[in-house]
Amino acid sequence: MAFFKPKLSFWQIINMNVGFFGIQYSFGLQQSAINPLYTFLHARPEDLPLLNLAGPMTGLLIQPIIGALSDKTWSPRWGRRKPFFLIGAIFCSLCLFAFPFSKSLWMAAGLLWILDAANNTAMEPYRAFIADKLPEKQRAMGFLTQSFFTGLGITLANLSLGFFQRIIKGETLTDDGRSGIPYWVFGSFFVGAVCSIVSVIWSVLTTPEIPPTEEELAELKARKRGAFEPIKEIFAAIKDMPPVMWKLALVYLFQWYAMFCYWQFVSLSIAKSVFHTTPDGDKHLYEQAVVLTGEVNGFYNIITFCSAFGLVWLARKFSAKYVHIACLAMAGIALLLFVHITNPTLLFAPMIGFGVAWASMMGVPYIMVVGSIPKERYGVYMGIINMMIVVPMILQTLSFGYIYKHLLGDDPANAINFAGVLLLLAALATTRIKKNVVTDADEVAIPVGGGH
Repeated sequence: MAFFKPKLSFWQIINMNVGFFGIQYSFGLQQSAINPLYTFLHARPEDLPLLNLAGPMTGLLIQPIIGALSDKTWSPRWGRRKPFFLIGAIFCSLCLFAFPFSKSLWMAAGLLWILDAANNTAMEPYRAFIADKLPEKQRAMGFLTQSFFTGLGITLANLSLGFFQRIIKGETLTDDGRSGIPYWVFGSFFVGAVCSIVSVIWSVLTTPEIPPTEEELAELKARKRGAFEPIKEIFAAIKDMPPVMWKLALVYLFQWYAMFCYWQFVSLSIAKSVFHTTPDGDKHLYEQAVVLTGEVNGFYNIITFCSAFGLVWLARKFSAKYVHIACLAMAGIALLLFVHITNPTLLFAPMIGFGVAWASMMGVPYIMVVGSIPKERYGVYMGIINMMIVVPMILQTLSFGYIYKHLLGDDPANAINFAGVLLLLAALATTRIKKNVVTDADEVAIPVGGGH
């Protein structure tokens, strides 16, 4: 904005970010519950990557479009950003409510497309909301508060699986009469549906947006004339992209391909290594594996939140490059150890390193590249970095089914090992990036958790 932004109180910053809790609760369910839900509907393991195509595709298409639209939107009654994350939250809640009622794979997969589109519609303008509302000196506080609700939402989503599994019994039937989704899954998704809409409505009602000046309104009207300008700007920015971002693209290729492998196959791996079962084997034991997966994922997200501030300090003291190399190496080693652990309690030990690495993945790469990005093109380059995240995920969904079945022996442990090796390759690729020491703490705010 062109005029002075008033400093907000701590509770005003809390109120404006409460909505991020519901959005990230939904992403937490996507990380830990969607793939087990597919297996409850008798999906084959090699089909899981393709069934997850919705996430990266909607991230690639929806976020840039919604970002560009919200930049050019202003309503005296509804504001600029709030209409988008309110609409996103409504559709997200409807999808979360409907998800457990899926009687077939096609229904669950279709709902995931709508759910992920809704999540991305809500999340993209929410991040811009911080920059709109807060003066520069409070932005770090705004993003870190958003990070708190991100970690809280994802962690509670993961832990809710075990809570409801212990108190709700029984299961649905699929269209062909086979056992379907356990009733305890309904509890987690219903809570997510309520959290999504209630938390966003809270932020919408308690946080007014700052209206644009007359000059900014005139600029908005002028920008609406060029419908294809955002697309032209993206291609122009890619052409002028700093060399450090091209090097980061290679790191991201290995890093995010690996993370998608982990999220898709971790429950199957735990089922095999700890419970010695499969989705087609002992149903009760497999449900226990799904619950343990939620607890493991919830644990590493707690580690992520607790370690994020420490990574900022390390990046300032040494360099973002060396911090990220160390974190990726820890994550790779953690996954290589993970598949050999048969004691459920010991599974949490390697997740300490994995959780620290997850914090690094979500923030440290931005530190490495931000100094090379022109400030007047900051927004478009943040969008391009998001594209660098989702493109490897798309490649994974299209290619890993074949790799899993024909090269990895149809073995979920090998899928996790494969992810571990890719993370080590990402660490090696990071060595090609020029050293960057962070000197201004006000410019560093590591976002924790999050989706695509």
